[in-house]
Amino acid sequence: MQLLSVNWPEYFNALLDGALTTLRYTAVSFVGAVIIGLVLALLRQSASGPARLFARSYVELFKNIPLLTPIFIIYFGLASVNIVLPAFASGAIALTIFYAAYMSEIFRGALLGVPPEQREAAQALGMNRLQVLGRVTLPQAFRLALPGTGMMLVDVLKATSLLVTIAAGELMMQAQIISSITYEALEVYVGIGLIYFVMCFSISHLVLGVERRVLAGDPLSPRRISLHRRVRERMSAAREASDE
Repeated sequence: MQLLSVNWPEYFNALLDGALTTLRYTAVSFVGAVIIGLVLALLRQSASGPARLFARSYVELFKNIPLLTPIFIIYFGLASVNIVLPAFASGAIALTIFYAAYMSEIFRGALLGVPPEQREAAQALGMNRLQVLGRVTLPQAFRLALPGTGMMLVDVLKATSLLVTIAAGELMMQAQIISSITYEALEVYVGIGLIYFVMCFSISHLVLGVERRVLAGDPLSPRRISLHRRVRERMSAAREASDE
């Protein structure tokens, strides 16, 4: 067997398009899963029994079925009742609703990790429930959820490879096309595996860098970065004035 028999530069544009499509699926699905997962986590802590039951049932459903099930139901199943969705919408929706269940568990654990004394102290200062949630509970919960959230982001990226079953145009589909043209399945899929590795490895280390900044207390939002810069400038000006 001849190594590197595939003319990879010839397929550069196809691979680039597949990688970008994979990243689009990942970004859209992950953001959707985070939003729905947070809502489900808050419902799990709601005082309403039906809300807790709905959230718990949702999580248990999607934790105990394979990802291919929602993919096929949305793309093929809905088409059988005249609801036809494009491949991108079908894949993104399936990934979103599936990983929302896992994100909700991460957020629920993070919310439970915030000491209740801090919520009680905030309420004693006159904050209402929404203010306590937005200013006290969620900022700390997001910090606690960051490691698990980063792991889920990488997992969503890898799971996009299953969308090859609906010809979604992502990276694994491009590998399938190149393999069918070159008849070099081993080399093609090893090469695609390396591309996935580079993408996942890069995202993992990017998330790790963010996590280290958060643990070090560095601001991340533009508003807090601007606030910290103004504070530093004022402190520097005060020191210069005292020196004079």
